[in-house]
Amino acid sequence: MTKRAGILIAAGATVAGLLAAAPAPAAASGTGAPPAPELTWTDCPTENHPTLQCAKVSAPLDHDDPAGRQITLALSRVPHTAKTFQGPLLVNPGGPGGSGLSMAGFVASALPEKVAAQYDVIGFAPRGVGKSTPALNCLPGHSDPVRPDSVPASYREERVNRDRAAAFARACGEKHGDVLPYMDTVSAAKDLDVIRRALGAEQLNYFGYSYGTYLGAVYAKLHPERVRRLVLDSVVDPDDVWYQGNLNQDYAFDDRHKAFAAWVAKHDATYGLGTDPAGVEAAWYRMRAAVAAEPAGGRVGASELEDTFLPGGYYNGYWPYLAEAFAAYVNEKDTEALVTAYENFGATGTGGDNSYSVYLAVQCRDAGWPRHWSTWRNDTRRIHDKAPFMTWNNTWYNAPCADWPVEPLHPVRVVNDRLPAALILQATGDAATPYAGAVSMHRKLRGSSLVVEEGGGNHGITLSGNACLDQHLTAYLTDGTVPRGRGEGEADAVCAALPDPKPLPAAKAAAQSVDNSAGSRLHGLLGPRH
Repeated sequence: MTKRAGILIAAGATVAGLLAAAPAPAAASGTGAPPAPELTWTDCPTENHPTLQCAKVSAPLDHDDPAGRQITLALSRVPHTAKTFQGPLLVNPGGPGGSGLSMAGFVASALPEKVAAQYDVIGFAPRGVGKSTPALNCLPGHSDPVRPDSVPASYREERVNRDRAAAFARACGEKHGDVLPYMDTVSAAKDLDVIRRALGAEQLNYFGYSYGTYLGAVYAKLHPERVRRLVLDSVVDPDDVWYQGNLNQDYAFDDRHKAFAAWVAKHDATYGLGTDPAGVEAAWYRMRAAVAAEPAGGRVGASELEDTFLPGGYYNGYWPYLAEAFAAYVNEKDTEALVTAYENFGATGTGGDNSYSVYLAVQCRDAGWPRHWSTWRNDTRRIHDKAPFMTWNNTWYNAPCADWPVEPLHPVRVVNDRLPAALILQATGDAATPYAGAVSMHRKLRGSSLVVEEGGGNHGITLSGNACLDQHLTAYLTDGTVPRGRGEGEADAVCAALPDPKPLPAAKAAAQSVDNSAGSRLHGLLGPRH
């Protein structure tokens, strides 16, 4: 599943994409199109983003009934300031269930000022998310600690988790049954076109991370003529939506957990957990068994421990903080360190119930999931034997789809030969969206360009400190330039991964106060599950 094809590339030549230097003026709705919704922008500045503005726009709950029930979508904007205006740049952090309202300010400040100034950078909360209404919240407190151990030791323990998942699905149907039939990626993509018309733009520029790559590709399939520039970072495999994609993640996250253990072993002088990666990994599983028997601080059991260390599979910048808590528990029996790490990295936090509800509502509706629990059990046991880190945890995260109260749709075939050159960026060791998915998307979007971070394991790789990747992103957003490889292999350009982090001073790491680097800011927006 983590098949990572070799990358053979000659010196890449850059070519300008067939894109206009600036968008055409705002267009009328067009014959037969509904009138463009109105936007009223109000100032909503933050300390870091003083020019941020906010608005809301109405959209049909059912796009096949545009005059029927309406929902609202919350928007944010950092307006352009340059004379050259390249139109709106919609940004999305993934999920499904992630709100992009804070993403606008981040992207506008992380891009070179000259480039960001040419765009209205637009964040949005997709349908059902956050400040959009109605906002889904199926079963508040479902993920509160301490949950049952994710790995069942008996049929009875498995039944407990199975009943919890079914109860969540049932609660969603009872509370949001009128909305669930319209919680899907196609509906969300059609919302993007509502936003486009409200902005008065003939075309959109779009920049999506993680699930946002699939949302962007679906929008491009529905409205290829409306796409001006398309940036896809850390790409969902469009062939594996969604059950198989989650199985693929199980192997990949186990690989990243092993990479974390190897990093801890390399820094034995700091952490004192041994120099053998396998021995460090074994110590982690002994810690897991210990908190399963007696949750740390009454809050961190086995499932919560997995939740705490899972973000390290998305972003290695968290490794020094996680390693400090790991070492403190193993070497000093310090349960407080694990509780602090859980609260910073594993707990759902504000909005977590909403995000999880939307995640399931979209994924369970988008595509078919096995209805026979024996399929889930057999697949999970088989993979757990080889990749135990988070396989059962991931199963329970998605298990409500086995009992979802709304019939599934069919995944969208995103094959597209009507787009301008799209820019795809992917790390070879990404666990959340494994490398093969980016290759598949690259092949499906004719004329796209694939930039690979060779040896990288993070999820979400642009605007997080890698200057090589950011140069490709900047060139593309400036004038449509994309790299074109002239050798064999999938990649059009290759960037070296950033080095792994170094251990932090003990006091700083123990405080679990994550630094303010670009990578940390980005991954704080992307969240722990994508």
